[in-house]
Amino acid sequence: MNGIPSKINMFNVYKDGNTLAGLSGEVTLPDFEAISETISGPGILGEIDDPTIGHFGSQEIEIPFRNITNDTFTLMNPGDEGNLTLRGSIQVNTNGGGVDYVGMRVIFRGKCKSFTGGTVKQGAAMASAIKLELTYIRIDLNGEAKVELDKLNSVYKLNGVDILEKARSLC
Repeated sequence: MNGIPSKINMFNVYKDGNTLAGLSGEVTLPDFEAISETISGPGILGEIDDPTIGHFGSQEIEIPFRNITNDTFTLMNPGDEGNLTLRGSIQVNTNGGGVDYVGMRVIFRGKCKSFTGGTVKQGAAMASAIKLELTYIRIDLNGEAKVELDKLNSVYKLNGVDILEKARSLC
């Protein structure tokens, strides 16, 4: 990315990668907060809160929709993980004073934790939402995977490097 990233220029939400899942609003991506254990003892001055590599606390994402759709109820199915993709463009101010765009994609899967039906008012959006407990998330910039976390398959990759490859090989 050459230049200064400025803002999300536009984005859409897709179900199963390609089917538009409805018009969304502001989406907050989940935090990656490592699960940790405090260690102390001889040879250590005090305590260290030591992160467990690749292990993260609960991650959830809420996807707001202007109105309920058939996909809303598909995502509520407790026996199936919702598979959604946010695809958009990041507007970048180039070093030469122009504007460029960088592709952004966030793929995530999870089970429905809650559904907000929203309100019914003539001439207004409903403001419904689905909240998913994530089991998988991948964030790409310009077609390159930057972070991938698959909690059910013990995969944690940063910039294409499998951080847990050696740990998995020893089990």
